[in-house]
Amino acid sequence: MAKITENDRYAYHEKVKIYTAMTKSLLDTEKSLMSEVQKNLADAPLLRMTLADEMLNLTSNYVAINGISQTVLRTKNEEALNDARKSIYKAVIYLEEVVSSYIDVPFSDYEERLAAIESFDENQRYLLIRKMGFAIDMLEQAYGDNSKWRWTFVELEGRFATVAKNIVDLRSAYANSGPESPFYDSTVYHLRLIKKLLAQSADRYREKYELSTGQMHDFKTGIAYLGALRRLHIVLAESEDAEAIKKKLNIWTVKLETDLKKQEEAKKRL
Repeated sequence: MAKITENDRYAYHEKVKIYTAMTKSLLDTEKSLMSEVQKNLADAPLLRMTLADEMLNLTSNYVAINGISQTVLRTKNEEALNDARKSIYKAVIYLEEVVSSYIDVPFSDYEERLAAIESFDENQRYLLIRKMGFAIDMLEQAYGDNSKWRWTFVELEGRFATVAKNIVDLRSAYANSGPESPFYDSTVYHLRLIKKLLAQSADRYREKYELSTGQMHDFKTGIAYLGALRRLHIVLAESEDAEAIKKKLNIWTVKLETDLKKQEEAKKRL
């Protein structure tokens, strides 16, 4: 790696000044909003939606700082990337506090939570979820393929898939899927994205189980995401897709039971 000169450092600090100022502003905004959450419980869910959005702005800010570092100093800014990772987790957590972190449960289990954000319409919800997905993609690309955080992103992507699903009012989704609805495009694209994310999370958790941890918890979580995908297909009256996922679920469940038996037999031999 080429030596970093004083001119390089000066150029870097000059270029990141605006992002440093924005970082401070965004962190101050977070503190102010959190104070409002404590004072105004009735508006807390909507305030947390705003908090999630601001944390995504903060994530983009940190990723930009890393980009400047790579361009000017020819090296990654690990501190900025770690701060970006923390801020995007905050964004996910703020949404989980509003819509729940339930993976494979009936809509009725978290339906009441959505009543508190009724004024946040489907167009806004879809845009927020798209923004979160874009921020996660940016961060993964910034870290690179060989990052030590590779498997950590499986959990982050899974939690993202969960809030992307839970933020949708499934009771109105079917009606909004009609061309006459003002939320037609957002609803159709949002549902399409959820299906993709749930399938991807299922596959990624199984990959993590088989290539990294060997932990049954990871495999079971992958199965839970498949179950959530099948449940969504059933709600949307997509019977053929639901049946296809059911077959995959059965295959995975048999594999899980077989692996569990192998583990138990291995323990007995110790």
